[in-house]
This record gives sequence, structure tokens and C-alpha cells, in this order.
Amino acid sequence: MGHRFELQKDIELAATPEQVWEAIATGPGLDSWFMGRSEVEPEVGGRARLSMAGHVDEATITAWEPGKRFADRTEPGPDGIFMAIEYLIEGRDQGSTVLRLVQSGVLGDNWEAEYEAMTTGWDMYLGTLAAYLAHFPGRTGTPVTAFRPGVGGPDRAWAAVTDAFGISGPVTEGAPVRLTVDGLPPIEGVVDLAGLPTYVGVRTSDALYRFLHSGIERGDTLVLGHHIFAPDSDPARTEQAWQHWLNALPVG
Repeated sequence: MGHRFELQKDIELAATPEQVWEAIATGPGLDSWFMGRSEVEPEVGGRARLSMAGHVDEATITAWEPGKRFADRTEPGPDGIFMAIEYLIEGRDQGSTVLRLVQSGVLGDNWEAEYEAMTTGWDMYLGTLAAYLAHFPGRTGTPVTAFRPGVGGPDRAWAAVTDAFGISGPVTEGAPVRLTVDGLPPIEGVVDLAGLPTYVGVRTSDALYRFLHSGIERGDTLVLGHHIFAPDSDPARTEQAWQHWLNALPVG
């Protein structure tokens, strides 16, 4: 039997309502901070598509008020499960904007774990949205994704990741990171999101790197969801290099 739910998140962003709208209601904007690759048909009744790991999720756009409100909703499955997302945009003084996210719908039997994962995941994604608007305004990011299931639990996964970062102590925002990925230029940046044991974010001059552990009950998978802003980046080669890096990580 399905379980109805609703979660709400508010975040103040250093951007105008128009900039926030472009980020949350267009494919290129979503590609710059959210998971996978997105397409958005700009009208009520249009389709919003999210492609990730060979799977495509589709939703119908139910609200389209540029600069103010965007919403979509998936069709209920045979078990009644569906998802609805609404973004509400409110401009504030001095060019800032408050974004309210409301996600609701029906979850399946494992609803508690699903709800917790969504709640924590939105903290990472909204933090990434804030970083995108603050540090890469007007630019479009290329999403890069890689997966490695069965990593032996979050403690082992994060020990390997932070060792690769060159971090020996606690992972805190502002900590310097130096990382080598074969086939790519050396990476130097800082931790800009510290959400262990679930996620870590690293910001450089031309990328937002995101590392996420799915949880034991959700495949014990380490997920990389990066956004590359370098104009000369080769998406296929970059994704392949990160997948090789992830496969070679001493975990599992």
C-alpha cells in the first residue's frame, strides 16, 4: 500500500528571480546543478524529461509562471506511486531570491528510506544550485555521472574518497582538495558541501564535483554527479575518465 508524503525546503539564493527561473525550469539550467540530463517543454501540459543511467523519467508540467512558479507531476503507476514537484520563487531586496521546493506524492513499501534519501539528497542538490548561481552565473554546465555499487558501506567509501582528495582529518567546508584523475587535468579546489555520511561537494574554478553514497538499503552505491563548466571539456571522455577512477577506488 502506498504512503502519501510531502516535504518542503526553502533556500535563499544570491540571484535574481529570472536567474533562478532559468536554473529550475530549463534543460540547460537543470543540467548545471541537478542529477542527470533534463529536457523541459516550456508550457503547461508540456513534458519534463530526466535521463540518467539509461533510464528516462517523464512528468507533465502542471504550472508554468515564468519567474514565479514551476511544477510538474508524473503519472501514477499501477501501484499508485507518483511524484509531484513545485518550485515557488520570491524575489527579495538587493537581488536575492527565496526558492521554496515542495515535493509530494505516494511512495512504496520502503517509504521511510525513500523519504530520508530524498530529504538529504535535496540538501545536496539545493546546495549545488546555490553554488552554481553564486559562482557560475550565466554559464551552462555539462553533467557527468558515474556509479559504483557495492562499495562496502559509507565508512569505507568515504575513507577512500577523502584519501584521494588528500584530506587526512575531518571533512569541513573550505578544506583544500587536490585530486588526480587519469586522462584529465589535475583538480584543485575546496570542499564546498560537507554532508557526510551521505555527500561531499568540491568546487573548482571550472566545475562542481559531487560525490554521493546511496545508503546500504539503496544499493550501497557511490554516485558521482559532476557539473563541468570548462568550455573545452569533452563530455564522453570526461565521464569515461571518472568511471575508471571510480572503478579503481579501493573499496568493496
